[in-house]
Amino acid sequence: MKTETDFADLSGKKALVTGAAGGIGQAIVKALTASGAFVVGVDQHADGVVSDDMLPGDLTDPDYCDTLPQQAAEVLGGLDIVINNAGIIRRGPVTEASDEDFRLSVSVNIEAPFRICRAAIPLLEENGGGAIVNVASCWGVYPGQNHPLYCMTKAALASLTQCLGKDHAHQGIRVNAVCPNEVNTPMIRSGFEIRGLDPDRAILELNQSVPLGRIAEPEDIADVVLFLASEKSRYMCGALVEVNGGKAVA
Repeated sequence: MKTETDFADLSGKKALVTGAAGGIGQAIVKALTASGAFVVGVDQHADGVVSDDMLPGDLTDPDYCDTLPQQAAEVLGGLDIVINNAGIIRRGPVTEASDEDFRLSVSVNIEAPFRICRAAIPLLEENGGGAIVNVASCWGVYPGQNHPLYCMTKAALASLTQCLGKDHAHQGIRVNAVCPNEVNTPMIRSGFEIRGLDPDRAILELNQSVPLGRIAEPEDIADVVLFLASEKSRYMCGALVEVNGGKAVA
């Protein structure tokens, strides 16, 4: 039986994962741990976090983000991998977006990764290099309808990834991003509920729009994150890896 360690051995590596209590976050933590990594999870809510250690906090707090990599390094005894997975989505046209929608989207989706990357890069360099994986979105590469705040901030994260990938490759720091399309998580299900739809039925219908026959499960995304965090992707930096089942953004 094939295991995660056959796919990507991260034995002894030390990783920080934001959004660790979410659907994709839990899958990432489990994949990293199964591959031998020691993981510190970050989330506002401790429920659902499956990592070795946790540093709960608010990613809209600049001071928290600025100190988070150092805190993780102190807990783990070093830092090799950073996964900026946390994200929020605000739906609807821009005319319906509030100032708070804008503030939260920018704070969580782009300012927090910016601050965490800025603080983590010197630590990774001191450690001889490492990997940063940002969870962007296909919607940030090919914007869809009625999600301007989400598309805008995920596009910014994609661009940041490409810039950092070029700027820090010479330090042995590889910065890449995974760009999912729809994923079967509480986030997408809550969106259906807000619109008065049955989530199970809506996902079954959504599956029919995907060439591979279904939307992604969190594990589908986690496996790509695992690849980008490992030496299996040693010659990749600044890449935006789309994980979309063959479906274009509509």
